[in-house]
Amino acid sequence: MLEVRALLVVPLLAAAILAAGCGGGDSSSTTGSSTGSSATSAGDWANSVCEAFTTWTTAITSAGQSVKDNPTEDGLRSAGDDVKSATQTLSDELKGLGRPDTESGQQAKDTVDQLATKLDANQQKIQTAIDNASGTSGALTAVSTVSATLVTMGNDLRTTFQQLDQIDAQGELADAFQQSDACAGVTTTS
Repeated sequence: MLEVRALLVVPLLAAAILAAGCGGGDSSSTTGSSTGSSATSAGDWANSVCEAFTTWTTAITSAGQSVKDNPTEDGLRSAGDDVKSATQTLSDELKGLGRPDTESGQQAKDTVDQLATKLDANQQKIQTAIDNASGTSGALTAVSTVSATLVTMGNDLRTTFQQLDQIDAQGELADAFQQSDACAGVTTTS
């Protein structure tokens, strides 16, 4: 049952992604900087980000559990479809966020859009690996690819939030993540 153990990394990775992702940084007072009429308040933007990641994490965890419950090639394919769907939803939600109403709002939007593009590419790698899985050997190869790709996704998420911290000179986003109800329990502080 190597494939089960390897895919059980998925829920742990998802939890680690959330722990490393939403929030962090030093708290600073919000300046209330306006970046235009199409901007979303920093608080609403942070809520949307955390809600999207929470939904994705729940789906990834569920997919890992489904493989544990059904450690077959069909179970792997079903879980792969769930991961694909959840990742596509996350990517779409991130792309649809708009920009936060902060001094660095457009940079934050661009950074999150780049993450969404990377998620799309990694989701395609997962789907290809699962589509090409056949028999025990193929399933093991797919599990290895899926696991490695999920680690890459986790690294991409961490990098994105580090970039958000770097461009958030005024601490507006960090404050929004820390004050967000949707981020409660999933944010970290530095």
